[in-house]
Amino acid sequence: MQVTEIIQVITTTETKADAQAIARALVEKRLAGCVQIVGPITSTYRWQGEIETAEEWLCVIKSRQDLYEALEEAIREVHPYDVPEILAVPVVAGGRDYPEWLDGELKQPSSAKKAPSGPQSASLAGEADAPQTRDGDCGPL
Repeated sequence: MQVTEIIQVITTTETKADAQAIARALVEKRLAGCVQIVGPITSTYRWQGEIETAEEWLCVIKSRQDLYEALEEAIREVHPYDVPEILAVPVVAGGRDYPEWLDGELKQPSSAKKAPSGPQSASLAGEADAPQTRDGDCGPL
């Protein structure tokens, strides 16, 4: 996978539990390789004619462009907001190893999962042999 196929999607929620539910659903469905939860953050916005300030939790989601529609639908299924912020940003550059790792964790375009290529193929091919990650990090050690 090329780094330019990666997207970073953000959404915010009112509670950490809601953010964790979204993260878990996306990773379980292989629509995200990683979801980082940041917060609490303070958001100021206009809602129904009034200026509001709220404490929220930010989800930073790592995925691939071709999975965006399914990813958005999965977020909407779990998200409690009437109008959730769901924004995708393209990735224009990044480390060499990260795209290969991420692609191995995501749903593949066809029903058959393609085997990763390169020197780490054997260790990335099976989930039991997947690289370990640091706590709070989205990628191999």
